[in-house]
Amino acid sequence: MSFPDDQIQELKAMFGSVGQGVEAGVTYFLLPGLTLPEGCTPSSTDALLCPTPRDGYNSRLFFADRIQSRHSLNWNAVGVRILEHNWNAFSWQVNRPGLRLAQLVSAHLGAL
Repeated sequence: MSFPDDQIQELKAMFGSVGQGVEAGVTYFLLPGLTLPEGCTPSSTDALLCPTPRDGYNSRLFFADRIQSRHSLNWNAVGVRILEHNWNAFSWQVNRPGLRLAQLVSAHLGAL
């Protein structure tokens, strides 16, 4: 699946450098050094956005690290191998269809 260039440019404008990769027909967006909300440890980490359905979720935001935040998180995906790297994700469902890619990242970060 391809995504509109204006949405990819918006991701870059909001989150800095963005990489893109495809594995098993699924497009992922790499957000290196993503700055996390205040109160998170670490304060930044690499993240991988899967903007399409996966693992029973409408979308997923994977992290290189398991983030400590002010909220208790259910890290139900640990060490998931995607694009030759291990990733972690917590259980969080974004149920707002039609979000742009950058809005989707922000919605996932809202759980932190």
